[in-house]
Amino acid sequence: MDYKLKENMKLKHSLTALVLYPFIIPAVIMDISLELYHNIGFRLCNLDLVDRSKYIKMDRKKLRYLNKIEKINCTYCGYTNGLLNYATEIAGRSEIYWCGIKHEDDESFLTPRHHKDFPKFNNEQEFLKKYNK
Repeated sequence: MDYKLKENMKLKHSLTALVLYPFIIPAVIMDISLELYHNIGFRLCNLDLVDRSKYIKMDRKKLRYLNKIEKINCTYCGYTNGLLNYATEIAGRSEIYWCGIKHEDDESFLTPRHHKDFPKFNNEQEFLKKYNK
């Protein structure tokens, strides 16, 4: 790789880091808020708690072939992507409990996997049967 291309990549990575890394602050705030909701709300509603360790894993820092910056980057990604997957699972279980109705059919909407057993949109009979109303 020539010197100019390598310098250009370093500049792009540095600029990207300036935009990416400040997200850690709202991510930590989200994490704390999520844990409060998860531990209080799920217990009050008798829902099984989600195992955080199945979603957040920061093990790539052990890899000897990564330099310090790459290890920091991998730790950041392991935490933030894991946190978002963890939050998605908690939100999905909440939706199953509180509002298990499919959305209106729409080709542009990617239906979440946890919606598979939801009553169809605007199907009152299916809803009443599912939720014993």
